[in-house]
Amino acid sequence: MDIGNLSQIPLKTKALDSKRTRSTMPHLTVHLPENRLTGNEPLLVAALTDAIVDVYGEWARDLVSIHLTGVPAGRFAQGGKAVDTKASVILGVHAGVFERPDAAQITARLGTALTDAITRVVGDDLRAGTMVELVASPPERTFVGGALTV
Repeated sequence: MDIGNLSQIPLKTKALDSKRTRSTMPHLTVHLPENRLTGNEPLLVAALTDAIVDVYGEWARDLVSIHLTGVPAGRFAQGGKAVDTKASVILGVHAGVFERPDAAQITARLGTALTDAITRVVGDDLRAGTMVELVASPPERTFVGGALTV
């Protein structure tokens, strides 16, 4: 299946009128080689936010939280050798996403959209070395502003 041709899949499994419920997702931590990140921060933030919105829907735009971390030269390695063609994205999502019948399509779209966002901004040579990890956050273990988000 070509995931690029799928229409937007809303990730709302229940009404998300409550600000507390909506404030918990999505949050990304992105690690990139420092020399690739420096100067590209605004473009990368915009591209990553747009990638999430393309999958989740416009309702999520104001909730996207991104933490960019530059990795100094020599601190990404593959096969025992330092490389500067790696990127790591950790996306925290509600655990319920993995229980949906369309979970495979949603996760594939997230992985592709985030990889595309990074490579569009910092270079396609990072594509093969970009890892996207979706981490499940059970609602009873998620806090925003010190308050439980269930």
